Amino acid sequence: MRTNAVSRRQLLLGSAGLILAGSALELFNIGPARAATTVLDVDTRILEVKGKPAKVYSLTQPNGMAGLVTLAGSRFQVALNNRLDHETLVHWHGLTPPSDQDGVPELSQPPLKAGKRYDYDFLLYRPGTYWMHSHVGLQEQSLFAAPLIIHDPAEAGLDEQEVVILLHDFTFKDPSEILQKLMAGAHGKGHGHGGHVGRDGPPEQGMAMKMNMDMKMNMDMDLNDVEFDAYLANDRSLDDPEVVRVEAGGKVRLRIINAAASTNFFIDLGPLEGTLIAVDGQPVVPVTGSRFEITIAQRLDIRLRLPTGQGSYSILAQREGDRLRTGIVLATKSGTVTKLSEVGEAPAPPVRLELERSLKAAMPLAARQVDRHLNLDLTGNMARYQWSLNGRVYENRIPLLVAEGERVEIVMRNKTGMAHPMHLHGHQFQVVALHDKPIEGAMRDTVMVPPKRSVTIAFDADNPGRWAFHCHNLYHMAAGMFTSLEYES
Repeated sequence: MRTNAVSRRQLLLGSAGLILAGSALELFNIGPARAATTVLDVDTRILEVKGKPAKVYSLTQPNGMAGLVTLAGSRFQVALNNRLDHETLVHWHGLTPPSDQDGVPELSQPPLKAGKRYDYDFLLYRPGTYWMHSHVGLQEQSLFAAPLIIHDPAEAGLDEQEVVILLHDFTFKDPSEILQKLMAGAHGKGHGHGGHVGRDGPPEQGMAMKMNMDMKMNMDMDLNDVEFDAYLANDRSLDDPEVVRVEAGGKVRLRIINAAASTNFFIDLGPLEGTLIAVDGQPVVPVTGSRFEITIAQRLDIRLRLPTGQGSYSILAQREGDRLRTGIVLATKSGTVTKLSEVGEAPAPPVRLELERSLKAAMPLAARQVDRHLNLDLTGNMARYQWSLNGRVYENRIPLLVAEGERVEIVMRNKTGMAHPMHLHGHQFQVVALHDKPIEGAMRDTVMVPPKRSVTIAFDADNPGRWAFHCHNLYHMAAGMFTSLEYES
């Protein structure tokens, strides 16, 4: 097991302490203003997963740091270099840049060709936990993602250690092959279990799991449509998890990013109790607990107070509807780290917005009349693996239109049998109704809409341009569940 150590007092202005295995993200010095341009290189690397090598992407600074750590109020001045032999483009997930710097091919800017560079420059308004990932093809599945952490200068004096946890679902298979088989009907009836697309394993294991699967309720059978070879936290499985050395009795801030392509998780703190203070980078009225749901593309900021004695504490992420899990270990200087199983004692339940119902924005939208009501039906056919929005795929879309200055409300109704994590680019929205029942929910950029249910969001149209609006399940998006929100000229 690999270990990283960092002191608790690291959030002084000009420094940030972050732990990210596999990418050497440890201590990154920044100043009160970012006058210099940060270089980010897109390349490939070899990662060992379960004893086998795999070629995956990297998104690092020249010194090896993955992603970026900076301050709210500074400028996002980034030079993105494509060192691949094919085109790519990076989306700054959760940020609100000018539309032409959002990183969506053709909709906001052309793909970045091999050997070329794009320069980005815009103001960072909000602190929070964000991330960056490819928006070209299925590159995101091959670990094309990195943290994007924006610190709040007002929190510079906090005495706490930060730990970033980047979650992935991993496959040795070619993602395009997985999508082709899904669209050809190879997924079968049961999703999230052996015997369908994505996993390398013995046929007899798949048959046994399929028999077990066929006895399950239909609601549980549409949870996951791809079976993965491993689930990773900071590039590592529980075969050899990241061990983060912490101080007994110290304070820890977890910044958890679900960068999985197609998996929702439950975060399990074990015997520890944590306080959820932010989702998708936006502060919420604190919620205390030891178990938190996180859907694809969402983020959780959780504060912990560790026990005063020596010990080790696992932070686990278990796939919904399954026993498989990943995670990291927090351990004091002399705390003993024991072997962790990749299989939990019982399957995790489906993610069905139990946490979402309890969330309230700490800084909600200002009260005002809604100027425009829009409807977005989440449509598709699981048998043919065809996904769409308002019955249309991206190429045939009718954009959702808004005007600058409006308060906009969108009702998303899921007509399908699978959940869809819906992400709106360029804006922060508030969840204002679940299943047509009003709530004063969290501010977010991604929210899950459960099967046959509805979620209503509201936002202020304050960032003119053309913006992607899509399901963040990578395979659903690639199969057509993608539209745009555009400002009237």
